[in-house]
Amino acid sequence: MSLQSPARPETGPVAIEQSSQEVSKDDVFDVLSNHRRRYVLHSLKQGEQAASIGDLAEQVAAWENGVSRADLSAAERKRVYTALQQFHLPKMDSTGIVAFDDARGTVSLTAAAESLDVYLDVVGEDDIPWSRYYLGLSAMALAGVTGVWLTSFELVPELTWAALVAGIVFLSALVHTYYDRRMHLGAADTPPDAPERR
Repeated sequence: MSLQSPARPETGPVAIEQSSQEVSKDDVFDVLSNHRRRYVLHSLKQGEQAASIGDLAEQVAAWENGVSRADLSAAERKRVYTALQQFHLPKMDSTGIVAFDDARGTVSLTAAAESLDVYLDVVGEDDIPWSRYYLGLSAMALAGVTGVWLTSFELVPELTWAALVAGIVFLSALVHTYYDRRMHLGAADTPPDAPERR
């Protein structure tokens, strides 16, 4: 009879490779497809990047119902707590976006969560996508420059027209940058798609 040493956890390159795996796009879109999971990420990115389930449930319920945390009913808190504990947080943990410890009741962001902002270009119902805005701006600038070139409009020098076009594109890019920063999870007080507070 031979004695075997007990199995040890993997160390070395294999374990490192597993811990640094990237989350697939399908998993990212699946996680972000639900507003409660987006609200969890928003809350974690706003704070210490770790929280108790109770705190998360309270904040998510407040955003979901458009009220302050103090105005939540016990039923609203419990409904969100149960859904987070039993479904949403285990799903987020299985994709590697958060680390969920059910026994301790804690949730924390992982390194994989940092790459999620790239997928979060939220466009409101009354807004146009930035790609269309820049396409329209480019078409107008091209038409203006072509018109000046064809008509030899000499009241305004060509360099002034070029500076005007460059200035408009620069201002547009500044507004776009500001708008994008507000739309990232954790950047504003409330998630971008949360209902207005009653």
